[in-house]
Amino acid sequence: YFFNDNYYRAARQFETSGNMNFILGLTHEIDSWMNLDDSLRKAAEAKKFTSARIKPNWIRLFMDGTAENGMGLIGRHEVQTAYFLVRENGTRFIEQPYFDARQGISNWSEEELAEITRKANANGITMHVQALGNKGVNRVLNAYIKGGKKEMRNTIVHLRNVNPGDYKRIAENNIYVTSGMPWHHNSKEPAESLRTTLPKDMADQGYPMKPFFDNGVPVSFHTDFPVPSNSPDDPFGMIETALTGVHHAEGGSSWRPEEPVTREQALTAMTIGCARQMFPENERGSIKTGKYAEFLFAKIRNYPEINYIFCLSKFRLSASGKTRRSSATTSFFLS
Repeated sequence: YFFNDNYYRAARQFETSGNMNFILGLTHEIDSWMNLDDSLRKAAEAKKFTSARIKPNWIRLFMDGTAENGMGLIGRHEVQTAYFLVRENGTRFIEQPYFDARQGISNWSEEELAEITRKANANGITMHVQALGNKGVNRVLNAYIKGGKKEMRNTIVHLRNVNPGDYKRIAENNIYVTSGMPWHHNSKEPAESLRTTLPKDMADQGYPMKPFFDNGVPVSFHTDFPVPSNSPDDPFGMIETALTGVHHAEGGSSWRPEEPVTREQALTAMTIGCARQMFPENERGSIKTGKYAEFLFAKIRNYPEINYIFCLSKFRLSASGKTRRSSATTSFFLS
């Protein structure tokens, strides 16, 4: 889809078939080897495919890669990773280096990202940037503040490590966060392996959840399914992980016992949090007169069973609100 619009036309065909019962957010990916002006033009042109259910309103960039494979950009107060063009020596970009003395790599400078953000927001396009290392997160945050508009709800994705002082800055600038929880319910082996590669104060402090809510950050949750492949792929599995730090099908103990959030916070991140990130909060995302909504009624003996009931479709749906069937919680990004 870098070179044609088949990606968007396929989505339009899906919608016109009558089988698209969700909102599909489409991101236009830009990598550092591309011609920037040409890519921004294509991203703006893609907005012609906008409809009630198709929202091609985002540009996706990779600031860095993952900490788990050593591609994150990290620092004493910052971290990053990179998947594509390596512009700095090492892998994940950090101030406090990995044990092998690498600091990590970054795809974009702060100035480049600020300029991309400025041009994108001016064309009504929201930024959707992956950053995992604390230095990467800090760089994206600085760029959004320099070049972005608060009303555009520019988003940072994944955020494995975050500098303590950056939570408030994220909230104060109306920057949205979409946070994955794959490691919270994983076995102990991956956590132990990280302690051999990451600085001590970063190894067991990954993928925060609670600090976002404590600091008023707009946040939505996701699993990053199928990465890793054992992540729950349903909203109830995500909510269970957010509440307990574990997934009942795996057993084990919580990797970070201090991180689980309340039921209200988990539901907020899975419903109205998603709607606000994608902008249709006035028509879905919460149970309110005039909004689309679905209610799920399940007869269960033990609440963890709801994961299996949901996946096997052993439930009744009752449509409420407007007559057209839709969902208060179902919104997806395809990127």
